[in-house]
Amino acid sequence: MSKQRRYYLEDIPLEEALSRFLAALEKAGGLNPLPPEQVPLEQTLGRVIASPVWARNSSPHYNSAAMDGVAVHSNDTRGASEVSPVRLKIGEQAVWVDTGDPLPTGFDAVIMIEHVQQVKDHLIEIMAPVTPWQHVRPVGEDLMATELVLPENHVVRPVDMGAIAAAGLTHLNVRRRPRVAIIPTGSELVRPGERLSPGKIIEFNSLTLASTVQEWGGAPDRLPIVPDDEKRLKEAIRKALEKDDVVIINAGSSAGSEDFTAAAVAELGEVIIHGIAIRPGHPALLGRVGAKPVIGIPGYPVSAVLTFELLVKPVVYRLLGRSPTNRPKLEATITRKVLSPMGQDEFLRVRMGVVGNRVVATPLQRGAGVITSLTRADGLVLISRFSEGVNAGEKVSVELLRSEEEIRNTIVAIGSHDLTLDLIANRLHRNKPPISLASSNVGSLGGLLALKNGEAHLAGSHLMDESTGEYNVPHVKRLLPDAAIQITTLVHREQGLIVPKGNPRGIVDLQDLLREEVTFVNRQKEAGTRVLLDYKLRKLGISADKIKGYEHVVFTHLAVAAAVASGAADAGLGILAAAKAFDLDFVPLFKERYDLVIPKEHWESPLLQPLLSLLQDKSFQKEAEALGGYDASDMGKIVASLP
Repeated sequence: MSKQRRYYLEDIPLEEALSRFLAALEKAGGLNPLPPEQVPLEQTLGRVIASPVWARNSSPHYNSAAMDGVAVHSNDTRGASEVSPVRLKIGEQAVWVDTGDPLPTGFDAVIMIEHVQQVKDHLIEIMAPVTPWQHVRPVGEDLMATELVLPENHVVRPVDMGAIAAAGLTHLNVRRRPRVAIIPTGSELVRPGERLSPGKIIEFNSLTLASTVQEWGGAPDRLPIVPDDEKRLKEAIRKALEKDDVVIINAGSSAGSEDFTAAAVAELGEVIIHGIAIRPGHPALLGRVGAKPVIGIPGYPVSAVLTFELLVKPVVYRLLGRSPTNRPKLEATITRKVLSPMGQDEFLRVRMGVVGNRVVATPLQRGAGVITSLTRADGLVLISRFSEGVNAGEKVSVELLRSEEEIRNTIVAIGSHDLTLDLIANRLHRNKPPISLASSNVGSLGGLLALKNGEAHLAGSHLMDESTGEYNVPHVKRLLPDAAIQITTLVHREQGLIVPKGNPRGIVDLQDLLREEVTFVNRQKEAGTRVLLDYKLRKLGISADKIKGYEHVVFTHLAVAAAVASGAADAGLGILAAAKAFDLDFVPLFKERYDLVIPKEHWESPLLQPLLSLLQDKSFQKEAEALGGYDASDMGKIVASLP
């Protein structure tokens, strides 16, 4: 058996894997909090205090006036009232003071200037007695010398810095930041900005992971890309171990012919765990060299980020003398059935919003390489390895990646994909920062069904009724017969065939899709574009099974354009704006109306008012038309008010 294949993946449950890993590091002495370093106070924000902070001075360090007014002997004010005021001599019985002034010796109270009547230059009158130490800040009111200001392992906040300065300290002992080496591996990787060619991939994982280390309070060490070469990988790990506390190898932890992480770690130290029962992230590797942790994480971006959070965060926090913090959780209703393989914990990314009185969670793409599923995610749902998935309508616990307030200010749009929705999302975020738009692309029919199930505030739709040629209204009446619905136009847009630059196949209409050399890319069944295509094919008497690539399905207009741009297809039905986005040619065929379908309860809600106002904004309408292939002259016009 070849050397490259001698390491096999296990399937260890996450809790057990972490327990065994941390126990092995503890036994080797590798999880002790790092030694302290002394730094200037102004550089301590976010740092972990390494030893207790004791006050050097009292604060305030003298008895001081807490108000503008006069300092008095409290005994001299006895009996004062409105009917029997007391007069005090300035200089003997009363002294003028400002806030912060030292309290004159022998005086024990301050009367606010508003409560003092000046009778003569040297005489004042008061109409109420005062108690001892009224409006006086005594020595040590805030801090007393030798008092504990902040304990060990506390993370310094801005207010803490003020308290430490008030205690008379200029420097602080803090934990040294754990140095985390991140070694990206793979002969296919190039740095951002370098020339791309087929087979080459931009290396961005190390940037994401390094930023995460900083967020946790560590010091990232992004190292150069190491090609798929076992000797060079071992040398990179060895050098990193000389200066760093933790070493992360990104990619190469699986069991393929070019996956050298397991072999390299085994030769330098010990592989403790290789293969964890999680999805994504199964090929993760936990090892050590001496007392230092060496962790291999998968190369796919989502796998890398999630395994980094699960496996590296506990180590970094232990080196800082802290325990990892848990994100808040919220119960939500899952909107779609999700199947998950038994035996692996799956971390499902979801978008969230509050529709009616329900918090809803809509699953995002599950591919381990889809980094945008994390940028768009509002939360994570853990599907247990003992479960086969979750059913639509089931209650789930969501670990929040955004605040609950942000989620409650999210407009949930489910339905057909259109680039104008992205413009709306950007405008709302710019003009009304509390409000955001989260759109999920499931097709026009899927959007109407989401409204029926109470899972969205609005649906984008361009469903044509074959019997009447009318858009959307007949379908809304059929699917939501008893619902109060407003249908408003977003845009009229051109649908046509997206083809490569120069249209090398000479495609001019749908008949050309029957040519043997032409490969097509289609939309999913629920999409209005698919409904339109099938309708036109039937009218032309074209059999779908005669079109090469008809079963090749993608979920957005941009995905159609991407398939054509990559050479995976010669043509696909889509909108002009998508063709322009990829600098492709476009063969116009049809005009259609794209509407927003909105239940009246949401139409009238404060949450949607910024969006509805935006539809009337002339500058926004021009911005939409600038995408190409759009007519926004009817934007915001109510098409139907149902029933």
